Amino acid sequence: MKAKKIAFDHSGSSFDDFLEEEGIREEVEAVAIKRVLAWQLSQEMHQQKKTKQAMARDLQTSRSQLDRLLDPRNVSVSLETMARAARVLGKSLVIRIGDRKVRGAKRRGEASRTGDSFGDRLLNPETPETRGLGVE
Repeated sequence: MKAKKIAFDHSGSSFDDFLEEEGIREEVEAVAIKRVLAWQLSQEMHQQKKTKQAMARDLQTSRSQLDRLLDPRNVSVSLETMARAARVLGKSLVIRIGDRKVRGAKRRGEASRTGDSFGDRLLNPETPETRGLGVE
């Protein structure tokens, strides 16, 4: 007779809670932030009709270095480099520190101290929590 596998009830828990339990929340957040910043820089380059070659020249760097900057998976790019890229595009890099969500506060529709999950804040740039994140 086969043992029946008992499914864990995840109802009421958030994705943030799952990432925390797995011990990968900071890593996932870093990659998500880098993806957003790389996307914003790419979009601004596209809007300004600036090629990668021209952008690399203006940054006084190589095209391969620019490719690393724009690679959404490469989280080792320094804030200084991100800020320089934003300045070249006539923008500024804005970063702020905010309150962390209280663990377990967002259960079954209850509001957390910061409002929404990290993913919600990242995808909705109009929230107060993300206004300080990105290229303006």
